[in-house]
Order: sequence, then C-alpha cells, then structure tokens
Amino acid sequence: MNTPRRIALFGGTFDPVHEGHLHIARLAREQTHLDEVIFIPCQQSPHKNQSAGAGIQDRLAMLRLAATEPWMQVSDYESTHPGPSFSYLTAEHFVAERPHADWFWLMGCDQWNALPRWKHPDILATLLTFLVFSRGEIPQAREGFRMIHLQGSHPASATALRDATGEHFLDAHWLHADVRNFIITGKIYR
Repeated sequence: MNTPRRIALFGGTFDPVHEGHLHIARLAREQTHLDEVIFIPCQQSPHKNQSAGAGIQDRLAMLRLAATEPWMQVSDYESTHPGPSFSYLTAEHFVAERPHADWFWLMGCDQWNALPRWKHPDILATLLTFLVFSRGEIPQAREGFRMIHLQGSHPASATALRDATGEHFLDAHWLHADVRNFIITGKIYR
C-alpha cells in the first residue's frame, strides 16, 4: 500500500508574499516531511478589514513568481469564491479532492491563538493537523485538535514591506527578486 501524501494548506493574504512565508514553508516541509505545500491567498480575510493593498490577481501572480520549488503549489480556490474566505470550506474542498492524503494547516502562533474565533474550527479539527510556528512562545494544546509545534521565524513583515515611509519598504532581502520587480513595475504599493 502506498504511503499517503502529506500536504499542508498555507492560507493568508500574502500581501505581498515574502521570504518569511517561503522560509516557514521550507521549515515545515523539512520538520514534518511534507510532500507538498499549497499556498492559498484569500479573497478577503474575515478577520481583517479590506485594505488598499494588492488585489487578489496581483497576489496570485506574486505567489506564482515566488513559489518556485516543485513541492510548492499555488491555488486560486479562494479567489474564485466571493469573500470572506472561510478556512473550513477551503479545507473541505481540498480533502474531498484527495481524501487519502494526510492534511495539515500551516499557521503562526497568533492564528492558532485566534482559532476559536474562526468559523467552525471544529470542522477543521476533524479534517487536519495544525502545524503551528512560534517565535519562542509555546502554543497551548487545545482539546480535540491535533497540533505540531514548529520552531522558526523570519523577520519579514508584509506590513513593513508595504509601508512606503518605512525602512523596509520593498526590502530586497525580504522579497523574491521577481516579486519585487513585479511590485515595482506594477506600482502596486504606491
């Protein structure tokens, strides 16, 4: 019998995708032996106000430029559905497509702590295991949820990258070169 593929869903606004996102995906793959990480930019986060950042098509294009390794995939699933994007619906979709895979959800400790406020976190708990990255703090176990704590961080911040008045505006150390060029050429954050 074949070993099930180990696949992580990595949702977020990715506005813009930066080296921190890629670094975390690489660490998760190494530490938990993932076969695939699927980046899923949300149409609209139910937890964030709509901002003047990049539109969904630009965020998808940036992800496709940055996700260059064969095990990195980019999905437009949430972009094809009206917002807000709910993670439980996304997870149900992917699990139904490949029911024999082992599914994971990649997130930071801040999102793990906010998980009880997500819509139907209990459904997510039945479908997958959470891979939770922290920058030192240890995520608390939650009854009924499978969680693996992973260590690792990166200084990149999407907010800082978008801030035209800040020291890290379009920081070349924090952005994939093709993504940075896409942003500059398209004048996305100006």
